[in-house]
Amino acid sequence: MLNRLGGRWLRALPTLQLTARGLPPVPGPPSGAKPPALPVWAVASVSSAGAGGWYEALAASAPVRGAEDVLLAAHAATGLPWWGSILVTTVALRGAVTLPLAAYQHYILAKVENLQPEIKNIARHLNQEVAVRANQLGWSKRVARLTYLKTMRRFVSELYIRDNCHPFKATVLVWIQLPMWIFMSVALRNFSTGATNSEGFSVQEQLATGGVLWFPDLTALDSTWILPVSVGVVNLLIVEIFALQKIGMSRFQTYITYFVRVVSLLMIPIAATVPSSIALYWLCSSLMGLSQNLLLRSPGFRQLCRIPLTKSDSKTPYKDLVAAFHTKFISRK
Repeated sequence: MLNRLGGRWLRALPTLQLTARGLPPVPGPPSGAKPPALPVWAVASVSSAGAGGWYEALAASAPVRGAEDVLLAAHAATGLPWWGSILVTTVALRGAVTLPLAAYQHYILAKVENLQPEIKNIARHLNQEVAVRANQLGWSKRVARLTYLKTMRRFVSELYIRDNCHPFKATVLVWIQLPMWIFMSVALRNFSTGATNSEGFSVQEQLATGGVLWFPDLTALDSTWILPVSVGVVNLLIVEIFALQKIGMSRFQTYITYFVRVVSLLMIPIAATVPSSIALYWLCSSLMGLSQNLLLRSPGFRQLCRIPLTKSDSKTPYKDLVAAFHTKFISRK
């Protein structure tokens, strides 16, 4: 019965899984500084939001100031032009912060996946036990169903505690990566609009000559749209790689995938209306995200990170990815 079943399956467990993009305007550059070639909304004063507006508070917040200090320190330490400093800083932050968190996310998800056979076995036995109890006590279908769901949730929670792999733990990547993305973006906007000076020199003036190739002025928009389109394409690649490795997605997962695809496309016009410094940062961050996702498919790297083997793991993940891509997008009739 339920008491005996609970005794068999209960143990002791903790938490799992899973970047608001609003970079409103800041005050224009001081007199004498080169005005950036930005749309009116991008350089308008934030006073319209009130003297203590939310964006003004964010732009002057400690995390954003910290992001500015990190960018300035990287620029001073490397001696690179600003485009190189933005690239190096992005690679360093993603490599030192988000890559370990992403590996931890995969570690948690692998443990949760390995619990699924045990969870299914518990569900089968519990369903039989509830059916017997319902027949003995004359429970209605609704009472039997609620009893099953409540008991099953408790058993699953106990399994998560036992293996220390509650799915909420995997969401830590989002809670760190998204704020970091926002703070770095706002810091670069402060630089690009002249809202921040450092020790008497204007960072905005340095950014105006710190670009390369088709975007020599990092305070201006990318009129060629190469950076914005690249941001959207890379983000779409990340989404498609995720979708290709998921077989038989649920309806909810399918809706989320479509939603993220739309967001990736919307990032193109958004990236076209911000300074090139921000668009460059977004592109570097997305490229690092793509590289990170591919790296975490490597059996050798997963073993190095002590990510448990799962039934869905492949010994040839990259060949499988190419084959799936070819089947879905090329050979499809």
